[in-house]
Amino acid sequence: MQELLAAARAGDEHAFGQLVDPWRGELHAHCYRMLGSDADAQDAVQETLLRAWSSLPRYDDRGSIRAWLYKIATNRCLTLIERRDKRAEEALDPYPESRLTWTAALTPEAEMLALESVELAFVTALQHLSALQRAVLLLRDVLAFSAREVSELLETSVAAVNSALQRARSVVSAVPSQQQTLRTLGESGERDLVRRYIAAWEARDVDTIVAMLAEDAKYSMPPLPDWFVGRDAIRTFLLDGPLRDQWRFLPARANGQLAFGTYLLEGDRYVPAGLDVVVLRGSHIVEVVSYLEADFPTFGLPDEFVDPPGL
Repeated sequence: MQELLAAARAGDEHAFGQLVDPWRGELHAHCYRMLGSDADAQDAVQETLLRAWSSLPRYDDRGSIRAWLYKIATNRCLTLIERRDKRAEEALDPYPESRLTWTAALTPEAEMLALESVELAFVTALQHLSALQRAVLLLRDVLAFSAREVSELLETSVAAVNSALQRARSVVSAVPSQQQTLRTLGESGERDLVRRYIAAWEARDVDTIVAMLAEDAKYSMPPLPDWFVGRDAIRTFLLDGPLRDQWRFLPARANGQLAFGTYLLEGDRYVPAGLDVVVLRGSHIVEVVSYLEADFPTFGLPDEFVDPPGL
């Protein structure tokens, strides 16, 4: 570490890359939680690394590289949040699990906690916190920095950190865990749900689709403002719109949750139409968020879907 640091301070960009690369993935996840935007998170990480490179001669190596990078990244996010308008603050992007990288092997419990920290409901709840509360909660409860470390990173008092943490926890404590739901459902239960949901959509079977929904289910299609609540409203929407067309669905993962790449028939090919991220309550679907502008390849999905011969 000291040799890499010395080389980086001497202007060796390769050494700097080796120094910061272990933290790049978790920095991106942190910025996504702070900002709710995959694209903004990428920009924030890039800016963080540029600032780290330019300020490396002033780095006090009595602390850790990780804490130093998190200080730069968090403050960059706080600046971006301050400059945003309310509409940008309410927007939320899906998060590709391929971006979730860790510097060491995690226990199943630690991995579940990491996935919970990027679930849609949790990240949405974060966006309703003040910027300081958001930063404190993530640094303390997700990244396990001590109160003293967080006070130093944010240049505030331990008392202010503890106060912000208490208020933030009161907001997010009621957020349900999709990881717990999926674990209870089990692999076979999840496979069955996926199979039935795909088959129903591809057969345009509205009765089966609606039967899989909770009574108070919600359906939205960012960035469109339209949203529907309840089985009857969703049934009407599906019959009047999507189920007039032919679809193919592929299972995927986003934000640690079950998702589907949806493909709409155009000519003889199916083209990407949306990434549907599904929220479960038990074995029922309580919410579908259909992201119409998702980048399919980042979720491991092909750019088009062609039926096999004979179908």
